[in-house]
Amino acid sequence: MYHFQQLPPLSLYIHVPWCVRKCPYCDFNSHTAQDELPEQAYIQALLADLEQELPLIWGRSIQTIFIGGGTPSLFSAEAYETLFSGLRALLNLSPDIEITLEANPGTFETQRFADYRAIGINRLSIGVQSFDAASLKVLGRIHDDRQAIRAAEIAHQAGFDNFNIDLMFGLPGQTAALAKHDVETAIALAPSHISYYQLTIEPNTLFYQQPPDLPDEDPLFDWQLSNQQRLAEAGYQQYETSAYARDGKRCQHNINYWQFGDYLGIGAGAHGKITSAAEQSIRRRVKQKLPKSYLNHAGSAESLLADTLVEVNEVGFEFMLNALRLTDGFATPLFMQRAGIPLARINTALQKAEQLELLEYDIQRIRPTPLGQRYLNTLIELFLPE
Repeated sequence: MYHFQQLPPLSLYIHVPWCVRKCPYCDFNSHTAQDELPEQAYIQALLADLEQELPLIWGRSIQTIFIGGGTPSLFSAEAYETLFSGLRALLNLSPDIEITLEANPGTFETQRFADYRAIGINRLSIGVQSFDAASLKVLGRIHDDRQAIRAAEIAHQAGFDNFNIDLMFGLPGQTAALAKHDVETAIALAPSHISYYQLTIEPNTLFYQQPPDLPDEDPLFDWQLSNQQRLAEAGYQQYETSAYARDGKRCQHNINYWQFGDYLGIGAGAHGKITSAAEQSIRRRVKQKLPKSYLNHAGSAESLLADTLVEVNEVGFEFMLNALRLTDGFATPLFMQRAGIPLARINTALQKAEQLELLEYDIQRIRPTPLGQRYLNTLIELFLPE
């Protein structure tokens, strides 16, 4: 049985499922835009979807909003202005709310991004992936290296003092020198945040069906260590497995996710997690994935692809799956607050992880060791329910 004495912070995730072209490594719910985007119809569907979710979160304020995709920057500022007017009418938004929009180079226009900033979007996440033209071509990106650099410059010009650059390493044909060049170029563009992670081949992707030649695994860890050190020297402190930020610029939306906070999910394929003190439950909801189905059913019971309760014997694993990604771990009392069960329920796994030198814990904090960070999957698997 759960025992929640207080509710976690609440975020809102909004999914925009269309992109110009599906990338061969992408396993997100994204769909190539064939015709003119149904902007206004989709915005109205999002608001209808949100109204259906409201009874789950009465009285709670929204701390962060993240608009992901797909490529949300394909939508006009006018569409988002309509959306945010509706959000402000339906929700209690925190005065210092962080609002992030994902954008891809090649969809950047200076005026459009200035307009985004004017309507309240105060953070961008730019999907650069690489600054090498050949790598971008292999990855199926619609932009080249010059457009990648220009995207960051436009973000600055549009008034965004808080934006992220996504970078991948371990790309087909990549060398240590090319990986270093990507990091150096990103640093020179002075974003407030850099996401730096290894390309992985996921099921249901073109790369999974037609695997590319990737660099050998042995040198990749050395690349990672070297470039992590360079990021630290430039003032980007690692706070999560693949996240590096300047002081005060950590992504608050993702921190809430990793700390097992709550989030509403609206949009095609969006996921949500909601804790209820009245029901003493954690509920997960998933929306219809196909844009056409979502548009036809948003706001009705048919819009739900899944609506399930997290079992008590699974919640310890779910919490640790997220929280152990944080390099500094989490305050020990947070487990009981967010998971709703005593820490003793996972004590055996904690002790084993400590014996394997993958984790350290005491009454104040639980954190992965450097070894645990390197072998994170092995560490997390210790908390799987028996």
